[in-house]
Amino acid sequence: MRLAALLALIPLAAPAAAGDFRLQFPLDCTLGETCHIQQFVDRDPGPGARDFTCGTLSYDGHKGTDFALPFLSDMQAGVQVRAAADGVVRGTRNTMADQYATAENADSIDGKECGNGVVLRHGGGWETQYCHMKRGSVRVESGQKVKAGDVLGEVGLSGKTQFPHLHLSVRKDGAVVDPFAPQTLETCGTAEGETLWADLPAYQPGGVMGAGFSTAVPDYGAVKSGLADEAPLAADAPAFVFWAYAFGGQAGDALELTVTGPGGEFVSHSEALNKNQAQFFRAAGRRLRGGQWPAGSYTGIARLLRDGQEIGRLVRSMEITAPADPDTQ
Repeated sequence: MRLAALLALIPLAAPAAAGDFRLQFPLDCTLGETCHIQQFVDRDPGPGARDFTCGTLSYDGHKGTDFALPFLSDMQAGVQVRAAADGVVRGTRNTMADQYATAENADSIDGKECGNGVVLRHGGGWETQYCHMKRGSVRVESGQKVKAGDVLGEVGLSGKTQFPHLHLSVRKDGAVVDPFAPQTLETCGTAEGETLWADLPAYQPGGVMGAGFSTAVPDYGAVKSGLADEAPLAADAPAFVFWAYAFGGQAGDALELTVTGPGGEFVSHSEALNKNQAQFFRAAGRRLRGGQWPAGSYTGIARLLRDGQEIGRLVRSMEITAPADPDTQ
């Protein structure tokens, strides 16, 4: 059976009672460490966008929850997608390429924006859909019964997407339901007991998902691929750069980068965003002006600040080793 397209014209459901229908976390990752939620269901009925907290982690018309991996290398290593509830496989797709969506490949994606994925029917009018899975990873077939926690496949980069993630849609009688607040459309937040999750995933309004050291400001493509970190740097590296990769940025947020070394503070930089950015990176550092970098331990701290309050932090450390004295070899 043909897998329903991600961007099909599916309405947002009126408040829905969960009853006995509950969802398990659908990925083999640790939220806030090895994955994060990039976007939630759009709750704004107009041209704007807001998530269930009235925050900005959504975009106009978004009909699911996006569980994102920090880097393309994480996807390539393999992260399993699991059934969120008991059900029967309604349809699958498994042959689309893992690639960033571009103007050049738009025609091949048209009508198949979900990419590779699975649709499960759960009874009582409930369905879940799992999109953007890795080509060739889908393990189930139409008509197969699955239990909550069964492996469906792996996170990929297929369909209409710009980052490796699982897009999970939940529907009741064909209409989209926000699993974080299925019984409220007009208010912000999740009331006690008003969630489809067996264990409610923590909400993070933004954060730092990667950081590292390099000998030059890295290319953004290398950052997204997970190839930008060159630590540990050599004592004679031409430059010392600390970079960080973040998500959920709002205009006015600041990404603060600091590095301490053997002599104390080594790098200090803070830069405010001039617009909302779903994902972004910043870098700061120093050029080598003769000699060598002091040997010892270096610790970089990346902090995402909103209205002066820290909403995300990542710490990375490395050692610079003094080159061996040729006279002692």
